[in-house]
Amino acid sequence: MKKRAVFLDRDGTLNVDDGYPATFNQLVIYPASCEAVRKFNDAGLLTVVVTNQSGIGRGLLTEKNLTVLHEQMSNFFADQGARIDAFYYCPHYERSEIPQYQLNCTCRKPNPGMALRAAADLDIDLERSYMVGDKVEDILFGVSIKATPVLVLTGFGEEALRRLRVHGVEPAFVADGILAAADWILGRERKPK
Repeated sequence: MKKRAVFLDRDGTLNVDDGYPATFNQLVIYPASCEAVRKFNDAGLLTVVVTNQSGIGRGLLTEKNLTVLHEQMSNFFADQGARIDAFYYCPHYERSEIPQYQLNCTCRKPNPGMALRAAADLDIDLERSYMVGDKVEDILFGVSIKATPVLVLTGFGEEALRRLRVHGVEPAFVADGILAAADWILGRERKPK
């Protein structure tokens, strides 16, 4: 049987969105993030971080920097008893001066590329999964993969909610932050189908 996952945006959802961090020391992780991920783990849901990282295409960090940052982030969560199952990122930036990143790709949210790779790699049922994020692109990504989209009001969430409503797009739930999103998702999971 295919697995269910919670796809998590990184910046603005799990940690403060503060530009283009190149090292783990530049990240400020929200205090509730580890508890939320732990709750997903305990419920048997995979946790998969999906993050647009155009800073690579902009030349502000390298893929190696990002890999190390994600390893350290994963270790930080593990030290708190929380497991992140996988990280997927899009390094592309259409106006990049670095040819390999100068691409209008299918992996940049809201396009579904990262979710399709994760589904193939981890045997995920996208339609029985969730997407949690703070940006319009996160919610549209959730809609595009037929996952249940949850908007958090941290990061750019307030602005995203206004923009989504102007275009008639309504998230399945709007949460104050990642922990409230986790509680809503787990409450929904406990309801008889």
